[in-house]
Amino acid sequence: MNRQCRPRRDTRTPAKMKLLTLNFLTCARKTCKSSADAFPLHPKEAELEQVEIELNPVFIKNMLPRLDWEAMKTLANELGLPNLPAETPAPEELADESGEPSQTLKDLHTLLMETAIANGKLVCGNCSHEYAVKEGIANFLLPSHMV
Repeated sequence: MNRQCRPRRDTRTPAKMKLLTLNFLTCARKTCKSSADAFPLHPKEAELEQVEIELNPVFIKNMLPRLDWEAMKTLANELGLPNLPAETPAPEELADESGEPSQTLKDLHTLLMETAIANGKLVCGNCSHEYAVKEGIANFLLPSHMV
C-alpha cells in the first residue's frame, strides 16, 4: 500500500466509515441530486484506519455487482491506495482451483471492509461542500440555507 493505515487499537468501538460505505454516499444538497458530479464524494485530508475483520467471501461476491467500480477506482486512487483492476473482477477470479479465496478477494476484503476513514472530509464534486468525518462518522447535516 502506498499510504499507511493506522492500525486500530481500541476494539470496543468499531470504525464506521468503511470504504465500502463511500460507494453508496452522495451529496445531500437538493441541487446536487441530479448531478453526476455529486458522486462519489471525494476524501480530503483523510486519516485511514485498518480494522481486522473476518473474511466473508460470500459477502464480497454479493457486493461486487452492486458497486460502482469506476467510483471505487477513483476513491482508491485519491486515497493513495493500490490501483484496482480496470474491470470488476469476475466471480471465478475470487477463488483459486481448490476453492480457497484468491488474493484478489483478500485484497478487495481489505480495501472494502477493513479500511476505514477515521477523520477527514468528504467533498462533493458538484458544489464543493465539505462534510466533516470525525471518529469514523460523517456529518451530513446541512445548514438551513443549503437544504
